[in-house]
Amino acid sequence: MARPRAFDTEDALRRATDVFWEKGYLDASLPDLLDGMGLTRGSLYKAFKDKKSLYLMVLARYEAEAVGAAQARLTDSTVPDGRERIIGLFDALRKAVAHGDTRGCLLCSAAAGTEMSDPEIAAAVEAGLTGIRDGLTAALAASPVHAAWSEPAREALANALLTHYIGLRVLARSRLPLGIVEQAATSATRLLTMDQPPM
Repeated sequence: MARPRAFDTEDALRRATDVFWEKGYLDASLPDLLDGMGLTRGSLYKAFKDKKSLYLMVLARYEAEAVGAAQARLTDSTVPDGRERIIGLFDALRKAVAHGDTRGCLLCSAAAGTEMSDPEIAAAVEAGLTGIRDGLTAALAASPVHAAWSEPAREALANALLTHYIGLRVLARSRLPLGIVEQAATSATRLLTMDQPPM
């Protein structure tokens, strides 16, 4: 009869997330993970198979929580104007940095790393960032101004906003002065003031 696991899987994944967030995928060694998760080598391999499988599970968990929260904000029908939803998202990012968030976004950090050379990791990161882009597109469709734009024009603007989102999340890790982050957030929201799509 198999013995039950002596640890909570969700707690172990949360601890693994902290390690990967601090060190990145490539620089997080097995001893780092064992120490951070409070597991033995045998327990880690039995529960999560290997480092890559563990990382993919961490990314999936992060996508469900963080990306899900961003999508919920961007598709919140209680805020009728989609532009306000997007402005609220960027304002939340600015406030997080102002309150000391230097971790940024796990997906955005992964997107800037060499781990993207792995097809499975790249697919997981792409899925998460696509989820945010789709949320931005949905918010633009609920904007009185942008609803009149063509679908390709809204998608182009959503892509531009996603670029700002990723940049802001990476800037949070850079520990640059807050003014730079505020200006970047302001620049993103100014994109929403265009009455006509760019030529």
